[in-house]
Amino acid sequence: MSVRYHNILVAVDGSDEARRAFKKASLLCTEHGAKLIIVHIVDTRTFASVEHYDRTILSETEEYANNMLAEYKQQALDAGVKDVTLVIDYGSPKVKIAKDVAKKHEIDLIVTGATGLNAVERFLIGSVSEHIARHARCDVLIVRTDSNE
Repeated sequence: MSVRYHNILVAVDGSDEARRAFKKASLLCTEHGAKLIIVHIVDTRTFASVEHYDRTILSETEEYANNMLAEYKQQALDAGVKDVTLVIDYGSPKVKIAKDVAKKHEIDLIVTGATGLNAVERFLIGSVSEHIARHARCDVLIVRTDSNE
């Protein structure tokens, strides 16, 4: 049985785990000739109380996300990925990645790091990767290592 992926989504948040997931997703895209969709979700729940006092935080976060995604796109192209799409969305990363973005881009594989930047949320209500694995309608690869074997 041969499995072929056509649309691979990788979720990035600036963490080392996301960087490892990105590397594996890029490798899989080159092996499968797949399109890479690099996604960053701005978790707007964390801005609700802060933005009331400082409206520049959201624009700084968007600038950070755009710069991060541009760097990842260049790395993917340098690695031989032919088709790269960048997505910035807003809301809960758990819901947006597993349901909205994956459906919109007809994703057949989601690649995510085992953990990310938000340790408090992970402790209180479970990790984003765990939620994605439970609720996605496609295959999910949770990356824990740098190895390519």
